[in-house]
Amino acid sequence: MKSNKHIVFTQRMTALLMCLGITCLGLTLPASHAVASQNELSGVKSEINRQKKELSAQQKELDKLQKALREQEVGISNIEKEIKATSTQLTQANRNLDEFQKQIAALTEQKQTQQSILAELVQTYYVTKQNNSGSSILSTNPDEDRISQYYQHLAKARAETLELLAQTELELAENERALELERNQIAQLLEKQQQKRNALAKNQSSRKSTVSKIRKSISSDKTYLAELQRNETRLKAEIAKAAKRNQVPMDGLARQKGKLPWPVKGSILHSFGTKQTGQVNWKGMVIQAKYGESIKSVYSGTVVFADYLRGYGLVVLLDHGKGDMTLYGYNQTLLKKEGDKVAAGETIALAGDTGGQASSSLYFEIRRNSKVQNPKSWLR
Repeated sequence: MKSNKHIVFTQRMTALLMCLGITCLGLTLPASHAVASQNELSGVKSEINRQKKELSAQQKELDKLQKALREQEVGISNIEKEIKATSTQLTQANRNLDEFQKQIAALTEQKQTQQSILAELVQTYYVTKQNNSGSSILSTNPDEDRISQYYQHLAKARAETLELLAQTELELAENERALELERNQIAQLLEKQQQKRNALAKNQSSRKSTVSKIRKSISSDKTYLAELQRNETRLKAEIAKAAKRNQVPMDGLARQKGKLPWPVKGSILHSFGTKQTGQVNWKGMVIQAKYGESIKSVYSGTVVFADYLRGYGLVVLLDHGKGDMTLYGYNQTLLKKEGDKVAAGETIALAGDTGGQASSSLYFEIRRNSKVQNPKSWLR
C-alpha cells in the first residue's frame, strides 16, 4: 500500500502538470489560481529536496557504519593473528620448561650419585687413616703418602664437582622460574586478547545488524543497488591497479579449465550469474565454509592484492599470468601479503564473515582479462 507521503506527492505533481497544461493552452486563470500553482511548485521542490537530504543522510550513515565495520573486522583479524602467535610462543615455552625440568631431574640424580661416591671415599679415607693411626708419625712409608694424596685429590675433585653441580642447578632453577613467569605472562596476554576479540565480535555483530536495517530501509530507493555497483567498481579498479603493478610471467589458467581444485569444500550458497539484487547478478560464487577454515589457492600464482575491500571484506587476489586472476573474499584472516608466491593448494587465508556477511563463507571469482568467468566450469 502506498504511503500518505507518496499520495500527497502524486497529488501535488498531478496538480502541477494540470496547471502547466492549462497554461500551455493559453487559458487565463485568476490570480488566486496562479498563486496556488506557484505554491504547489514550491511544495514539490521542497518534497524533492527533503527526500534527497534523507537519502543523503542514510548514505552517510551507511558509509559511517561500513567504515566502523572495516575497522572492527580488520581489528579482529589482527587479534586472531596475535592470538595464534602467542599460542605458538606458549607452546614453545611449555616445551622449554619441560626440557629444563628433565635436565634438573637428571642433574639432581647425578648429584645424589656423586654425593654417595664422595661419602664412601670419605669413609674409606678416615677408616684408612684410623687403621694407620698407630704408625709412627716419623714413618716415611711411601704407600701411606700416596694413599693420603690420592684421597685428598679425590675429595677435592668431588667437592669441586658438587660445587659446579650446585651452581648449575641454581642456574637451571632460575631459568625455570623465568620460563614459568614467561608462560604465565603469555597466558595472561592470550586471555586478554581473547576478551578483546570477543568484545570486538560483539560490537561487530551489532554494527552489522544496524547496516542490515539501513540497507533494508533504503533498498526501495535503490541505494543498496547503488552500493553493490560501487563495490564492484572499486573491485574492478583494484584489479586494474594490481595488474599494472604486477606483471606475472606465467602460463595462466587456459589449460586448467575443469581441472582446478575447490578453494574450500562446502555447499554453494550463491551461484554465478544468479540475481543478487535489482539488476545486479553474482559475478562469482559464494561457498559455505566454517569460521577459520583453510582457504587454498586453486592454482599457483602471485599475490597482487591482500587487503580489505568494502563489500568483499578481507580479500586475496592471485595473478596466474596471461590476464587470469582468482579472487578470494569474506576471509577472517589473510595469511599472505602482496608479492608472495603461492603454490597450488597452499593455504592463503582463513574463512570468515568479513564485509558484513551474515555467516562464514568464501566469495570466489575467476577473471580472464578482467572479465568474470563462471567458476564452476573451471573447478573439477
